[in-house]
Amino acid sequence: MSHSTIRIAAAVLIDKDGQTLLVRKRGTRAFMQPGGKIDADETPLQALARELHEELNLHINPQEAVYLGQFSSRAANEPGFMVQADMYQLHIDVAVEPAAEIEEICWIDPMGDGGLELAPLTRELILPHYRASLLSA
Repeated sequence: MSHSTIRIAAAVLIDKDGQTLLVRKRGTRAFMQPGGKIDADETPLQALARELHEELNLHINPQEAVYLGQFSSRAANEPGFMVQADMYQLHIDVAVEPAAEIEEICWIDPMGDGGLELAPLTRELILPHYRASLLSA
């Protein structure tokens, strides 16, 4: 992994209706899955739990997170960088609200883009992966 790669943990959060949550950070335009950078002393799952709490006031049971794999794409907010994401899937049935650096949240039907500008990782890899899992179910 090069110095121009940002390691993150992120989640495909799914509500009871099968919609997935996207977030937009303050001062940016692209929506993406919630999550964030993995600190040196954290596992990806620990980072995910911390980030979801900080960004959405969401407490998760890490044992309920299903690991989807590692996905890489261009970073949405750091030109010249790649993002490498350890992705997890979680079903939630509690309200979430933007906190910390999150300015806006949006639940979308995963079969579309909600009319939103999406981060490359979300648009090119994560939503197509989730759509494919729905179609094969």
